[in-house]
Amino acid sequence: MVLPNKGPVENNQAKSIAALQHAKISASANARLATELFGGRYRAGQRLDLRTVAAEYDIDLELVLKTFAEFQSLGMVTLSAGLSAVVHSPNPKEMYEAYEIRAALEEIAGRAAAKTLTGNTIHLQEELDAMRAAVKRGDLDSYAEHAANFHRTIMDASENEVLLRVWNILAFELRIRAMVGKTIKDLPDLCESHQPIVEALHQGHGTEAGVLLRNQIGTFLDSLKKADRDSGVYKAIRKDLERAKDVQKSFLPPGSLSIPCLGSETFYLPAGGLGGDYYDFIPLQGGRWGIAIGDVSGKGISAALMMASLQASLRAQALHPHADLSTLIGHVNLAVHQSSPADSFASLFYAEYEPATRLLEYVNAGHHPPMVIRTRGRRSKAFQLRSTDVPIGISAESKFPAAAFQLHIGDLLVAYTDGITEVENRDQELWGIHRLQDLLRSSSEASAEQIIERILDEVSTFADGQPQRDDITLLAMRVQPGCDV
Repeated sequence: MVLPNKGPVENNQAKSIAALQHAKISASANARLATELFGGRYRAGQRLDLRTVAAEYDIDLELVLKTFAEFQSLGMVTLSAGLSAVVHSPNPKEMYEAYEIRAALEEIAGRAAAKTLTGNTIHLQEELDAMRAAVKRGDLDSYAEHAANFHRTIMDASENEVLLRVWNILAFELRIRAMVGKTIKDLPDLCESHQPIVEALHQGHGTEAGVLLRNQIGTFLDSLKKADRDSGVYKAIRKDLERAKDVQKSFLPPGSLSIPCLGSETFYLPAGGLGGDYYDFIPLQGGRWGIAIGDVSGKGISAALMMASLQASLRAQALHPHADLSTLIGHVNLAVHQSSPADSFASLFYAEYEPATRLLEYVNAGHHPPMVIRTRGRRSKAFQLRSTDVPIGISAESKFPAAAFQLHIGDLLVAYTDGITEVENRDQELWGIHRLQDLLRSSSEASAEQIIERILDEVSTFADGQPQRDDITLLAMRVQPGCDV
């Protein structure tokens, strides 16, 4: 019996199926190559023969060349003559910055994609279900493939060519495939965090979807950083950072320091290893005291360096005779402006306190207003020492008018950074200045130490386990009798 030949339609279908199967196998092998290169299988300086790589991973040489061209654009390798490439050391700072960019891109894309995906999220749900199945099987390659598809679908639905161009240039699909192995401990939770995104997009809630996407990338980045901290690759970096933390702690005033007739307590907790918050108590001539609190823009090493520069400049000016605070802060501003990058600045509240007269003279350069709580009987009144000008370092020409506030015995003065008032709960609601003010007004008899404890307890309860996103600094001071003229 002679079998009939297959028709052209059947032949085309068979070719399409074979092509799809080949593409799937190539994508899986390509993901494994990316994972191992990002993960440090190859040592820095090692030269790789791309023909050998193609044979080992069973990938077409053309695809290997394309993949390594992407690696080169990310600074991971350098292609050289003779179909070879030289491997470079991983750059964690570049990787983290790329994910911060990705978080911003996906927030914008989520908002825009809601219009297209409202009531039309079947494909997203299918990708999520496939991710769940991959987690159960422990199949990281499959999970990475479907996670990349999930996020690419949202980018495509945004119909924003600029977002897509940046997404492609920074090779985020490749990064997703390469980095997923580092977050294996947190993978089930990361997987499930996609479901609220699907639901928000299905209902057309673009703003909510954007926030959920940004927070998810932030959580992924936190998990990635933790994995890196636990690896041997960054032990030397961690050791240097620990030394830097010790140096930074030495910048802060000693806990034993006390201002006459001003019961004080402080709290300082950086969000990372190094912080950009700053506070200081400076003993001045004539029995006066300088009180400072500031918040440097940015985070990490650059913020810590600018914080050190700000402290050094302020102390140098404050410890020398000066006519008034406006002139003093003007000199500090000029020094910081000249020694910092163009996009760096710092909010600063600086006051000089005279214990004998209880007069507080101050300049507030763009800082959150410290509060004075005055209680008489059962009534408490709140005063805010508001900002009078822009932050330090923005312009060499800035002026900083001074103000004064007459404190009374029993008054409570509390200064803080936005790491307190901008703590978020699980609903993305901020703790806010009003909650802080209400707490302070209800604590009329509490000591400075008790005030700090109550604020931290309230903020911790409000955050409900959400990670700390910003540095936290608190100063609480209660005016005491005994220093009258």
